[in-house]
Amino acid sequence: MPAPLHNLIHGWLAARSVARGLPLPVADRGGYRVDSGLDTEIRRWVFPYVCDGLKQLGREINAPFLPLKLCGDGAALMACLPDRWQLEPPTWFMRGGGVMTAPALPSGYRAETMRQGATVYVQINTASGDVAASGYAAYYGATNQGDTNQQTPHQGPVFVYDRIITAPAHQRKGLGSAVMARLQAAKPEAGWTELLVATSEGRALYERLGWTLLSPYSTAFIPAETVAEREAGTEAGARTCPPHNKRDSV
Repeated sequence: MPAPLHNLIHGWLAARSVARGLPLPVADRGGYRVDSGLDTEIRRWVFPYVCDGLKQLGREINAPFLPLKLCGDGAALMACLPDRWQLEPPTWFMRGGGVMTAPALPSGYRAETMRQGATVYVQINTASGDVAASGYAAYYGATNQGDTNQQTPHQGPVFVYDRIITAPAHQRKGLGSAVMARLQAAKPEAGWTELLVATSEGRALYERLGWTLLSPYSTAFIPAETVAEREAGTEAGARTCPPHNKRDSV
């Protein structure tokens, strides 16, 4: 993978951490690690390409909530992992392609933009106060933005869109486009690179808005159910197998 795309991955991951209040990524085994510290994700590794570090982690990890992510297709990711890993639906690493014009909101909706540090939040509400659509954006790499982690490069300032959501009852009304345009309008500098990771459904919207595909973005995980079943099988084996038969308890 070309170095500029490698750097964009780091910039995207760093700005995502800013948007979510997570630790910044650190270089680890040829990729980047974020120590998320969440119930549903202890930490994650993101790799710009298949490498020995990715394969080694795949062999070492035996627990859930430690996903491995690759800028590449799912087949390439799964080819270097043991059978206990499963693949999430595909997502897509994308780059912005110009100015997005905010469409007029349908009657009965109103938008609000909020800023906190390097993070922007846009929320579109109904007349009754229900949240119809929302989204975050954050920037990373600006000269006035402190970062003591110099282990990994990034390609200039980046502005990353995150968690763009439209409630099912309010879809197909242009609210997603309205959120994106309002987030972009809050970007401090027009020339900053814009990045996001989209679902397959979201990808269609962003392509209509002028975004271009940089790479597939694939995620592998170990299901919690698989770990529980394996542990249950080990306990059963410990009760029924002769103590000297080491291979039955592996």
